[in-house]
Amino acid sequence: MHTNQTLPPQTTLALETLHRKQISSLLSHETFIKHQCITTFKTLNSHIVTCLAVHNNLLYAASTNIINVFDLSNHTHIDSFNDNPTSGSVKSIAFNNTNIFTAHQDSKIRVWEIRLTHHHLVSTLPTLKDRLYRSLLPKNYVHVRRHKKKLWIEHCDTVSGLVMNKGLMYSVSWDKSFKIWNTSDYYCLESVNKAHEDAVNAIAVSDNGVVYTASADGCIRVWERNDSVKRHTLVSTLEKHKSTINALALNGDGSVLFSGGSDRLIMVWEKKMMIKNGVKNNMGFVEALWGHTEAVLCLINVQDCLFASGSSDRTVRIWQRGKENGYQCLVVMEGHEKPVKSLVAVSAEVSNGVVSVCSGSIDGEIKIWDISGSRINNICPQI
Repeated sequence: MHTNQTLPPQTTLALETLHRKQISSLLSHETFIKHQCITTFKTLNSHIVTCLAVHNNLLYAASTNIINVFDLSNHTHIDSFNDNPTSGSVKSIAFNNTNIFTAHQDSKIRVWEIRLTHHHLVSTLPTLKDRLYRSLLPKNYVHVRRHKKKLWIEHCDTVSGLVMNKGLMYSVSWDKSFKIWNTSDYYCLESVNKAHEDAVNAIAVSDNGVVYTASADGCIRVWERNDSVKRHTLVSTLEKHKSTINALALNGDGSVLFSGGSDRLIMVWEKKMMIKNGVKNNMGFVEALWGHTEAVLCLINVQDCLFASGSSDRTVRIWQRGKENGYQCLVVMEGHEKPVKSLVAVSAEVSNGVVSVCSGSIDGEIKIWDISGSRINNICPQI
């Protein structure tokens, strides 16, 4: 992940002051939030957990180039799989109904299927068939650096993120691009080759197809498909972070966007109809959330108005939208000895007033947390 400088000392003091005020506000509202780590385990090689994902009650934990699979019903290890040691770290994992897709440091996307309890490689994207077909026409080549060309369907640097949406897969890369793939035939449908000025670290896609990309250039860019030109075009640029943006998350209906950066801040953006510089901008800045004392590395939406953040400060924070004053930190979960690199919601719904979240750190440690309390039951209070 590409990162920039951190905040100066005077800003750190302001952060700590606001953090104390935030805690005081929370105590006065009787949150009654409880949390406990119900289990801790490590990946087999005890290397950095680069990403976590949950599918069909299985936890997928990528550790360098190996993907470990755990059964969440009893937390036992059931499988490990990888392509080859040269594929580099696994940066993201996504699923459709039949396959598992993994993003790799070697600029490839790999497709796996489950046979009984084991995972088998079925394809690598772009496919050989797609590359051969595109290579016939010179117009399908683009310059990636001086005196070097590649097919536009190929990433030429680490694939940093994958997202599924309605039969399509969206990929982003440190090569500054994002691409769209058909998950039924594995063909690359579209590429935005210079989406940003620096590496793209994260992507989020709403149900209606609006694409959000976040970069080491400190910007979030919003993309929509333009039917007149039959491709995605830039709608707006969101600029509030002062350094690298590492993570994005959308709430359930896509009306709120969260972004986390190396400036230690979480920015909250909300859909608003407004015109800026003659361009319609439907995502406006709402507030900055203080609390983490080091870079925010990962974000996940848990349920409606509840989301979680993980940080280099080795903590996981749970945030909820309040009846007033925007989002508040409900609980700070401590226990990791190294930075928290990835988060995933273990359960998609609140069960008996309990939310379960899984966190992974760069020492290979994985923790599963249960969070409960009166405000978890009232998950999204009326504003």
